[in-house]
Amino acid sequence: MKKLGYIFTILTVFFTSCTDKFDEINTDPNKTSAAVFNPNYLLSQSQFEYGNTGYSQLLFQSMWTQTLASTFSYYGNGDKYVASGSFVAYQGRVHEETYRAASLSYEMMNLVKDKPEMSNLYNVGTIMKVLCLARITDCYGDVPYSQALKAKEGITSPKYDTQSSIYPAMLTELDGAITALSTAKTKPTADLIYGGDVAKWKKFGYSLMLRLAMRLSKVDAAAAKTWAEKAYAGGVFTSVDDNAKVLTDNATNGNNTSGALRVPDDYREVRWSKTFIDYMKATSDPRISAIAEVAQAGYANNTNQSLAGDNSESVQIGLPNGYDLNGGATDIAKHPQYPGASGSGADVARVGKYSRPRTSIFLDRSGVNFIMTYAETELLLAEAKVKGWNVGATTAADHYKNGVKAAAASLAQFNSTAAGDASVAKAVAAMDDYLTKNPLNTSSTEASLKQINEQIWVATGITFNFIESWSNWRRSGYPSLTPVVYPNGFSNGSIPRRIPYKSTEASYNPENYKVAVAAISGGDTFTARVWWDK
Repeated sequence: MKKLGYIFTILTVFFTSCTDKFDEINTDPNKTSAAVFNPNYLLSQSQFEYGNTGYSQLLFQSMWTQTLASTFSYYGNGDKYVASGSFVAYQGRVHEETYRAASLSYEMMNLVKDKPEMSNLYNVGTIMKVLCLARITDCYGDVPYSQALKAKEGITSPKYDTQSSIYPAMLTELDGAITALSTAKTKPTADLIYGGDVAKWKKFGYSLMLRLAMRLSKVDAAAAKTWAEKAYAGGVFTSVDDNAKVLTDNATNGNNTSGALRVPDDYREVRWSKTFIDYMKATSDPRISAIAEVAQAGYANNTNQSLAGDNSESVQIGLPNGYDLNGGATDIAKHPQYPGASGSGADVARVGKYSRPRTSIFLDRSGVNFIMTYAETELLLAEAKVKGWNVGATTAADHYKNGVKAAAASLAQFNSTAAGDASVAKAVAAMDDYLTKNPLNTSSTEASLKQINEQIWVATGITFNFIESWSNWRRSGYPSLTPVVYPNGFSNGSIPRRIPYKSTEASYNPENYKVAVAAISGGDTFTARVWWDK
């Protein structure tokens, strides 16, 4: 009895002493909460998802801009404007992926909005949110903005805002966030782009402001001028060290673009386009040897991802867009400049003599994804200067030089191999001579604008930022591209200028979707234009 009484006493003490900790005892140790979760982790995830586009831009914009080309049927969406290769799914992929990236930043903002000590994280989150929503509206036009990302607040069927109202709202939000950033306050952690460097985030914010301002140049020149001048005065990128790029890691979070292009069929049949390589060859651009190579002869060698190709400038040839391997009138062998197959007998690669992106530079699964570069910023400033806007004393010609040189220098940032690559280094060293021979054409405003925007096309193309290539082509009209003519296309023989809404919107958000579609001149199609595309 004495023993049982002792045990009872121990149990009584145990339960009495623990009754105020039942919540702690019954909390799932594997489940987090706002009280203990580090919101910085949402920043890195938002950045990774925004940058890691992979097929989402490879299947459409990379070939709509005639930067890349392919005979592989899966790429018919982009190369030939023909529905193929998960067409409907990829139509909504930018919508899905980029709203998800934005939602991560928005949730992070909600977690820290009442924590003044984390105000920098809040404002970086705002910049990320604007970056994401800008991509979405640029691709689709009118989209949810003011009511977007608010499902937790009970808004599950958000209204579509007009793009003409979204742009002023984005620029105002961006301005407020940049102004509120402070180097005296706590830095963000888990930042994949700048490692928490608040000064660089300010530069990024103002460079993004410049990009958005230039989108308005044909629909609201006065607003474009005001915001571009404000961006310049605030302080935009000043060197390639400011380039915004997202780190990837093949061990856990690999580069989706590199992964896609390493799929055997993609690796063997995705090539630089004839339009792109011909443009660079016309001026003997030294970057050709840094970006392009021709695989060694034969099917086996074309498929061997460990075998470097020949990157001599003289052997590079771009693949024409709009051709296939089907044996008919559009078979690549029917092209008047077809160089012939690579290899012989059973070891034949039909497109093996065309230039592919250099494996060592572009196809590292731990390579970076570029978001925005100093090259792009300088070229946009060159355009602003040509328009007569107050963006400093530097001439348009010098901004142009800075931009072209920076585009070459950016190649070294793809990965460690690129940083030490002899052909990249040679291209960088040769750019001064190249620009002496190919200065900005100042004979007329239009000649300058043409050349500047052609170089934006090159700069965004060689950094694999294809969505931005497409957006700037639509905005500026340069380069002048000849549409592909191929049977059964979805854009009536013209290069797509917009992506139709995600296919599920008609059932998930029917009333707001109907209103949005009714407002589109030309309907919910690939040939309709977004508001700023004039």
